[in-house]
Amino acid sequence: MGASASGAGQDADEEARRRLNAYTYLSAPERLEHVAIMRVFCGTLLADLAVPDVMAKLRQAGGSAAGLDADTLTVRLEQLVQWGNLLRSSHTVNASSISEYQRSRSRYQLSKLGERIHRDADEVLAEADAAREVSNELLALVERGLRELADLVTAPGGIEPQDGLERISTLFVQFTEFADSIRDFYAYLGQVLSRYDLDSAEYQGFKELLLDYVEAITEDVAFRAPRISAALDTLWPHIPALLDRLDAHSQGLTALSAQGESRLEVRIQRSRGREFADWEGLRGWFSDTDGQGSQVDQLRDATLRALQSLLANAKRMLRSATGEMSRRKDLLRLARWFDEAAPQDAHDIAVAAFGLYGARHLGIPPATDEVVPAYTSWWTGPVVEVPVALRERGSRAQRGRASAVEDHSAQKQRLREAARQRAAARAAAADELRSASGRFAEVRLTSPALGLLLELLATALGNAQFSRNVSTGGERTAGFGLDSASSEDAELHIRLTVRRTAGTQTMLYSADGDLLLDDLELNIGRTSAAVDGEAEASVS
Repeated sequence: MGASASGAGQDADEEARRRLNAYTYLSAPERLEHVAIMRVFCGTLLADLAVPDVMAKLRQAGGSAAGLDADTLTVRLEQLVQWGNLLRSSHTVNASSISEYQRSRSRYQLSKLGERIHRDADEVLAEADAAREVSNELLALVERGLRELADLVTAPGGIEPQDGLERISTLFVQFTEFADSIRDFYAYLGQVLSRYDLDSAEYQGFKELLLDYVEAITEDVAFRAPRISAALDTLWPHIPALLDRLDAHSQGLTALSAQGESRLEVRIQRSRGREFADWEGLRGWFSDTDGQGSQVDQLRDATLRALQSLLANAKRMLRSATGEMSRRKDLLRLARWFDEAAPQDAHDIAVAAFGLYGARHLGIPPATDEVVPAYTSWWTGPVVEVPVALRERGSRAQRGRASAVEDHSAQKQRLREAARQRAAARAAAADELRSASGRFAEVRLTSPALGLLLELLATALGNAQFSRNVSTGGERTAGFGLDSASSEDAELHIRLTVRRTAGTQTMLYSADGDLLLDDLELNIGRTSAAVDGEAEASVS
């Protein structure tokens, strides 16, 4: 269950990422060219276009994309295909020559997602900042349509399926248009009322807008919402049967979805009003069905907040008129001075207006071990730490009680544990070397054991005694020879004795590699102090 849920979540994230990629062309550096290309494709229905066709339409429309050559346009089209806005067409090319085939073989058509996104983008570009009128008359049509539909559904014999389809489609188109206009208008209203730079003329216009237009909207909604809720309550028990009857009469694309199990996998987006969820959304707009308030309640609250913002602007302008608050005119005058001033004059204006004076340097001596020549600039010289008390209060005197001594017990415990582990590892390495003494060719030493052995060997060779005139085969030769050498570690109770024996080879095998010692014999045992201690312990 967990694995399947995780896989479903990953699939949903991947699908969301794919859909969001289709918005990339609106923020890419070449976005104006991409928008012009998408407008060419959105201006046609179910048509595939080759590069020459798109180029001709771009030149006909003019704009920033009119000068694109064929190669650059092909790059832009392929990029739109990667983002999912366009699709490569499978249209068969009929060409009378090879050159015509090469120009027309790459054909493109609009994807559904790309068409939807660009249609919304064009609407935003055309009317994003405009105040949209609320289609208030549609609310009366929604009320009348619901009452007539309720009468026909509850009448003997019910409603004719085709008549029901037409009424439901009309009803939801009207309601969707009304709800969209409400959202757009209040979004614009909130954007305007958030401004704190309204002058008296602008305030007067928005005051009339709120007191007249918004009041008319809220009154109409408050008047018709109970009637619409009553009609929906009458119609509600009959909606499931009505939807089943409509599906039996006209399945639409759902018939294709039913065949998709054996042929195609097709996702169908039903028309508004053909799903029970659409009716739940309609009812939730006018009635509180989930305990979190209806859209009518939210509309009333938004109107109250708008009036409060209007009153806040009125108080601000009253205080501004008496000279208590606003410096708007002064700031606008200062901004004009900045805009008209030369660079050096702008710096002088900033200093005078905001007190941006030069930095003040404090004479704090550097560290005692740091010699700084007198000609060194403050800019490139070493940084001197300024005490916090001097930086904030201008005084070196300490304030408040001294801080408690920091507790290092945990750190000490960690260090003791690390030292104990190292000592235990070295003791184990010493035991391993003592047990392997005399049979190094038969065992493979661990890395700690080899390291300890090399450490003892280096110490022994450093302590070695050399003799001149070494006897070799009964004859004395000139040179230095190793008589014997030894080293020990009193803490580990280990002793290494090294003797020189001609013709002897000692091979040491370990995890870090093999080491061959020529003419040397190694003997590892306990130190004399350790042997004496063990003897005394056994006697006692």
